[in-house]
Amino acid sequence: MKKTSLLLIPLFAITLILTSCGGGSQPAADQAAAKGQYADLPADIQAMMPRGEEIYKTKCTVCHQATALGIENVFPPLSKADYLLADKVRAVAQTLNGSRLDMTVNGKVYSQEMVPQVDTREDAVAVINYVLNNFGNKGGFVTLAEVQGIEIKPRAK
Repeated sequence: MKKTSLLLIPLFAITLILTSCGGGSQPAADQAAAKGQYADLPADIQAMMPRGEEIYKTKCTVCHQATALGIENVFPPLSKADYLLADKVRAVAQTLNGSRLDMTVNGKVYSQEMVPQVDTREDAVAVINYVLNNFGNKGGFVTLAEVQGIEIKPRAK
C-alpha cells in the first residue's frame, strides 16, 4: 500500500505541472486576438470589451442566445440588427432601464418586455460596444460621454 501511495505522489505532481504550464498561454493568445479584432477602436473602448463580453455571456445569452440571433418571434436578434445599429444611445438606455416598447428588428415586430440588465452606464456601454463589434456587427461604438444624459430609473423592489 505504501509503494502505491509513493508512486501516486510524483505522478500527481507531474500531472499538475503539465496541466498548469499549458493553461497560461491560451488567455494571452485570446487577448492578442481580441486586441487585433478591436484594433480600429479607441483604446478606452478596446479596454472595456472583456467586461462587455462577460456581461453578454452572463446576462444577455438567456434571451438573445450565445449567437446573438435571439429567439424568433420572442426575443430579437442583436446580430446585424437594424434596430440596434440605428440608435446606440437608445440601446444603452434599454440595457439600463429595460423597455416595454414594441421593437421592429429587421422587419419583424417583437413585443416581449426587456427588463433592465445592468446598473451602471459603464456596464451598459461595455456590453453594447461588445455587441456592436461582434456577431457580424461592425457598428462602431458608443462613448460614456454620449450616454451621460440617460436617467437611470429606480428599480421596483
